[in-house]
Amino acid sequence: MLIDSAGLWFRSYFALPDSLTAPDGTPVNSVRGFCDMLAKLVTERRPARLVACLDNDWRPQFRVDALPSYKAHRVAEEDPDAEEVPDTLTPQIPVILELLDALGIATAEAEGFEADDVIGALAHRETQDRVEVVTGDRDLFQLVRTEPTPVRVIYVGGGLSKAQNYGPEELAERYGLSPGRAGDDYADMAVLRGDPSDGLPGVAGIGEKTAAKLITQFGSLDALLAAAVEGTGVTPRVRALLADAADYLAAAPAVVRTVNTAPVVVDRVDDALPSKAVDHERVVELQKRWGLGASVDRLLAAVTL
Repeated sequence: MLIDSAGLWFRSYFALPDSLTAPDGTPVNSVRGFCDMLAKLVTERRPARLVACLDNDWRPQFRVDALPSYKAHRVAEEDPDAEEVPDTLTPQIPVILELLDALGIATAEAEGFEADDVIGALAHRETQDRVEVVTGDRDLFQLVRTEPTPVRVIYVGGGLSKAQNYGPEELAERYGLSPGRAGDDYADMAVLRGDPSDGLPGVAGIGEKTAAKLITQFGSLDALLAAAVEGTGVTPRVRALLADAADYLAAAPAVVRTVNTAPVVVDRVDDALPSKAVDHERVVELQKRWGLGASVDRLLAAVTL
């Protein structure tokens, strides 16, 4: 199981009230929500191995160089290199990381890359076990596959209680893609469609359904663009839209696709889900210091099932 950690702690932060506080008054809503979500995932899905994947760089320079609009709307006004993060969330992140360390749950990051790239690289190189990616980011649908080991996405965009489990067949059915290459098709479709939440404009005039139809018809974005240049099988309207967006289409694939060769570093030699907390005393101390109560109890119980 590969966890999109930032996605989970952001989701927890906005799902729970900041009236949940530590004894010193510090909000801990994100910490408690993260613990509860992780406990539920571990209890219900029982992964043999678990890695919490982190953003080393939330807006990598290579993506900004390719497409300056990438996540530009999320940049903090006071620091152009920082993401706009709620003031009361920032101090909670080190608490989450310290808890993961005390529990013995592996974390992973890659210098200069996002968590998406870390997840992509770890999934790409896995040849032993099936992989489940837990995320609220649709971009990671591109990772689904059947071989050499299955990769599925547990999509929690609507919350954990409404989690959706996607493999190639489910993804192909939802978006009208080819089951045999659903992950790659999704990435190509995402380029055409764009994603305002990430600052990707897409191709004006081509929505999600049309994008999926075009990618399925031609087999790939490259094949579609080649056919448009040759004037074979592409309507004049679509040819004109693609031509108008030529600069964007040249840059966007490098932004949308995960870097499956990212230099991932995992902080533990063994990423097996621990059968007990490696430092139980520190877990209990953190629980007491931050007033985490039953949330940590549930996570401990999940780990030691």
